[in-house]
Amino acid sequence: MRSTSRYRATTQMIATIGVVTLLTACSGNGGTTGTGGSTGATGTYPEENITFVVPFSAGGPTDTVTRMIAEPMAAKLGGKIVVQNVEGAGGTVGAGEVARAEPDGYTVLMHHIGMSTAPALYQNLDYKPLEDFETIGLVTEVPMTIVARKDFQASTLQDLVTYVKANADKVTLANAGIGAASHLCGLLFQTAVGVKLQEVPYEGTGPALTDLVGGQVDFMCDQTTNTTGQISAGEVKAYAVTTPERVKSLPDVPTTTEAGLPQLQVSVWHGLYAPKGTPQDVVAKLSEALKVALADQKVIDQMAKLGTAPVPAESATPQAHRAKLEEQLGTWAKVIADAGVKAAS
Repeated sequence: MRSTSRYRATTQMIATIGVVTLLTACSGNGGTTGTGGSTGATGTYPEENITFVVPFSAGGPTDTVTRMIAEPMAAKLGGKIVVQNVEGAGGTVGAGEVARAEPDGYTVLMHHIGMSTAPALYQNLDYKPLEDFETIGLVTEVPMTIVARKDFQASTLQDLVTYVKANADKVTLANAGIGAASHLCGLLFQTAVGVKLQEVPYEGTGPALTDLVGGQVDFMCDQTTNTTGQISAGEVKAYAVTTPERVKSLPDVPTTTEAGLPQLQVSVWHGLYAPKGTPQDVVAKLSEALKVALADQKVIDQMAKLGTAPVPAESATPQAHRAKLEEQLGTWAKVIADAGVKAAS
């Protein structure tokens, strides 16, 4: 079948809010790629727009990271990249659309840790991460932050732990929906602390954080790409980052180990995928373009401002990406089974 995302992007989505078309300095070259040469049976790639599908809302962390790398990748490939948001069901709607797309390199998925948790969360998932996709390369591993409304009673992470244990039936824990990174981190927090809290799911990270800033919910665990601005502005109270080392953009925020909760360690990794059967020379071109983008100083600086960094070049490969996916599928299957969580099919 033809790629639904590919043709929707070139007809209607270009005109919609949240979709960016990135025209590179190499465009208008009559179809010649940035690296030159042919891709055998696939012809000269790319010959038309490439669609990057983000399975979450525009403006969210995954969308932000995608738009950072799209321009330098397009410059390397010598074409256009259109970013399309296909949200719903914890990222499974967009991922499923890409899995069913034509495997020609013109439909690419950017997904986060949710690719490794969906099989455990969704009983009737219509794709298999390892069988229905070609891995292209890892992009970044984003730390998580534990943040609360700025007038919340607890001053430190240990204060928070003590408070939620004593008030588990009153404290509200926000997240961006079942399967979202904030939901997964929230599960790990509850497991580490040994409590079951009132979870408040939202349709996206933006609305959840808006209500947190507004004081409608008590606390949440979310990516630095989404919380750094609010933390720096004093709009929320930050307790810790969930990584072994402090984040350069948030030097005053301790790690969970420093703050007394070392068992809470999690980062949200992102990677690029193509439909299974995409020619390997096309996958290789996409992977090489990704490496170029991750070495771009503008991308490095943009990610640093959001509390993250590009992965090393050796991680931006199909092989390293697949190994990460395999490992994370096993890890999260146990965590989710132990939590007894299931998403609506």
